[in-house]
Amino acid sequence: MFKVLFLLFIVIPIAEIALLLQVSEVIGGFATLALVILTAVLGARLVKQQGLGAYANVQQQMARGQLPASDLFAGICVIIAGVLLMTPGIMTDVLGFMLLTPAIRQKLAKALLQRATVQVQSGGMFSQQSTQQQEQQFDPFAGRTSGHGQSQRDEGNTTLEGEFKRKD
Repeated sequence: MFKVLFLLFIVIPIAEIALLLQVSEVIGGFATLALVILTAVLGARLVKQQGLGAYANVQQQMARGQLPASDLFAGICVIIAGVLLMTPGIMTDVLGFMLLTPAIRQKLAKALLQRATVQVQSGGMFSQQSTQQQEQQFDPFAGRTSGHGQSQRDEGNTTLEGEFKRKD
């Protein structure tokens, strides 16, 4: 965690300043300042447009009873892109515009999904052993019996029965 914070707060700003100085030597100081302001304004407009589109898609899919996982991921990418585009600098602007590109978001989502699948298959947090240990640590029916003297929990059955009402 320390390495990530060090990278975010020390290395990236120093690299941004160095890059801005090099660009200002080539195209001039005022042109560099105008470029940074232009990318921030253009980025804000694109973030607003794509963010509202992702929000509308999430609402539509939820209204149909579908899980909007891809649109939620797109929304997260748009938020991160907005933060990157509002940060003065050239590297952050390039990364922000890349996150606003749907093709790059799809490739990133696919890569993250493959990585998550590998972690689940290799054991990670979701291994059988840790699930059994969690069940042993937290047993809501431990020691309770029903009115007939039988335990409310059947071994191997983790289904709880009950009623619910939907209030719309």
